[in-house]
Amino acid sequence: MSAHTLLAEAGCHIKQDCGFPAPGLHSFDFKPIFSIGSFDFTKPMLLAIICMVLVVGFFWAAFNKPKLVPGKMQLVGEIGYTFVARSIAREVIGKKGDKYVPFLASIFFFVWFMNIMSIIPFAQFPPASRFAFPVALAALVYITYMYLTFKTHGFRGGVKNLVWIPGLPKPLIPLIVLLEFIQNCITRPFTLAVRLWANMFAGHMLIVMFSVATWYLLTPTWLTAVSAGSFGLAIFMTAFEVLIQFLQAYIFTLLASIYISGALEEGH
Repeated sequence: MSAHTLLAEAGCHIKQDCGFPAPGLHSFDFKPIFSIGSFDFTKPMLLAIICMVLVVGFFWAAFNKPKLVPGKMQLVGEIGYTFVARSIAREVIGKKGDKYVPFLASIFFFVWFMNIMSIIPFAQFPPASRFAFPVALAALVYITYMYLTFKTHGFRGGVKNLVWIPGLPKPLIPLIVLLEFIQNCITRPFTLAVRLWANMFAGHMLIVMFSVATWYLLTPTWLTAVSAGSFGLAIFMTAFEVLIQFLQAYIFTLLASIYISGALEEGH
């Protein structure tokens, strides 16, 4: 249960001799909806499944029976699919990118839908703010990146593609090979996951902070004005978060396409 829900139920205000329950890591923990042995099914998992169903259901409804003159659902689906195809896949990968548009579009809309859950009533939580979800998505991109690298170039060529830069002075070769290995094989999947997680974590924390402060400062005194200011900031942060939600989905998908492009290109 979230911090602002607990605060509202307790009726706690600044003049009622109760401290400000600042949101923290506990704001990201939820009681299990149900448990099977040691496995706990929680709200973030439910929201992630809902997002998956929404993405699959939307595109199935949009393209199950395509028409020459598209209806509203098909038109929206075509706009979204074309956006990923033109603005990400073809822009980064080139003509070869058409083959990977379904994969990239699935990632983009799944991440975006998960982020949007932060501002949906009753959901009010972005699953991507739990580190396991960005890690799973980054692992999927990383496996695809490695698979395409070695499929395209073979084992020897794949290793060369990952770590080798031609024309280096011989004394620098061991250092550069090590740095390239760390960057391409360790840093890339880690930073891909952390970037999405950190932005969703911070955004949700700020919204909860200002929301809780609005309730806590709501008293029939001059603090009501401060409460109104906190409420205004909560509204502003929510609106700003809408932009961040889209940008994070775009950046995650863009980086995935960059990695795919690198896997398909000739070695350095």
